[in-house]
Amino acid sequence: MNMMNVLLAINWQAVGLQAGQLILSLSILVVLHELGHFIPAKIFKCRVEKFYLFFDPWFSLFKKKIGETEYGVGWLPLGGYVKISGMVDESMDKEQLNKPAESWEFRSKPAWQRLIIMIGGVTVNVLLAFFIYAMILFTWGETKLPIAQMKDGIWCVDSVANELGLQNGDKILAVNDKPVAYFEDLNAELLLGEKITLERNGQQQNITIPVNFIEKIVEKGKRTALVLPRVPALVAEVSDSTGAKQAGLKEKDRIIGINNTEIKYFDQIKPLVSQMEGDTVQLKVIRDKKEISLTTILGKNGAIGFFPMIPGMDDLKQMKVYEFEKKEYGFFASFPAGVKKAIEKLNFYIAQFKKILNPSTGAYKGIGGFKSMGSIFPKYEWNWEVFWNITAFFSIVLAFMNLLPIPALDGGHVIFTLYEMITGRKPSEKFLEYAQIVGMVILFGLLIYANGNDWFGWGRSR
Repeated sequence: MNMMNVLLAINWQAVGLQAGQLILSLSILVVLHELGHFIPAKIFKCRVEKFYLFFDPWFSLFKKKIGETEYGVGWLPLGGYVKISGMVDESMDKEQLNKPAESWEFRSKPAWQRLIIMIGGVTVNVLLAFFIYAMILFTWGETKLPIAQMKDGIWCVDSVANELGLQNGDKILAVNDKPVAYFEDLNAELLLGEKITLERNGQQQNITIPVNFIEKIVEKGKRTALVLPRVPALVAEVSDSTGAKQAGLKEKDRIIGINNTEIKYFDQIKPLVSQMEGDTVQLKVIRDKKEISLTTILGKNGAIGFFPMIPGMDDLKQMKVYEFEKKEYGFFASFPAGVKKAIEKLNFYIAQFKKILNPSTGAYKGIGGFKSMGSIFPKYEWNWEVFWNITAFFSIVLAFMNLLPIPALDGGHVIFTLYEMITGRKPSEKFLEYAQIVGMVILFGLLIYANGNDWFGWGRSR
């Protein structure tokens, strides 16, 4: 198998792994969300006709009727639903609504009961996020890198960071005049911030973040971190037919010098060698805890001829590059910590949402669909800690989005029910039907735009 076939095989394996994680994550959230509607509906003696994971226009992959409810799995993976008798929902069952209300129908129940049924899904998603974050903290604890540990500053891994005015080695002191305590919060703060305070070469200075900074990221198709902690120059693989290969450079070697220049971090190599194409240089390397010297000829644009290894937290600790903070949580202590973390994630998402609603930021161009959601998951391994962290965040997003006052979403139904409770006047079923249609048009429009953005880059400038 040639290298191209290997890369294609790895790519398809990565796509399959990410798709599998996304489907499992959304399936858990959708089933539990709909269960949040199903349980109070049954408690208040409403008839639930259907309980479906995914939608089932024309046919379903699986269905089984138990009692009065048909349980099934649809073929269209765009969510799920429960069909409650006498409720104006996505089923648009007008025939039933044209008949007099029965005692077991949703529309015949008191407003307060209908309100509880409506907010049941969102309530479950919020509680689920609390619970997942709590169990993550209980099981794995919380490991963070204090910004104070990054004594030699940041590594700009995205050209957008350089265009913003950041440089390798900058020490970030604050964003929006608020100190950033941990690196794990830094990229989010940069994304949503307006001003950066940093130290460069012993001098403090400020950088203004443009209003359309997110738009710049989107237009370059960037969705990863802007900056990372600086890491040593470790060799993951040496390219064949290069001077480095002939010189004897090997996997796991750590480059600590080029000629008479000390190399502490990987990001120092490119600026040093970019103008040395074809030159013969001396590489100082640590191998098996011993320092050795290798003579090699640099390739095009000064390339040494190796792929770097990005070390994990354990490796960085072992090499004494950084000291991480690890906090363990007992079972009971994990719950308030989980609630706190969920609230922090919700605040972060709300801040993102505000950016999207402000046209001047261009953030709306970065709205993504299922492809973007899948890309968040790991490509090459199934990591349960990462999986549950992403699922908990999706649960928060699902709760927030469902509470938006758009007809066809839970939030739209809640608004109409609250209006009835306050005024004593119930909106007509014909009005609710039309509102439902409008809401569904809006939702499908957003769905098409988001997924079109993923595949065709509709939001990006050409």
